[in-house]
Amino acid sequence: MNNRIKLSQDRRKEMIGLIKKYFINERDEELGDLAASLILDFFIEELAPEFYNQGVYDSYQYMSGQIEDLLGIQIYKRKS
Repeated sequence: MNNRIKLSQDRRKEMIGLIKKYFINERDEELGDLAASLILDFFIEELAPEFYNQGVYDSYQYMSGQIEDLLGIQIYKRKS
């Protein structure tokens, strides 16, 4: 199983644009495509797995609760 996070070319371009926009608005620094691309690669390799894993854990917690709720709708037959 390949655990690397992959982006489409369009999504990657969009994210590079967002990084460039952030740097110009927040830091008054103009980044080129290469610099923004390297920052994006860093985020994907070093930071994104933490967010992904947290999402998996949160989904697990939610689904576990739903399964517990499902057991609550069982019908028990009364003994005569």
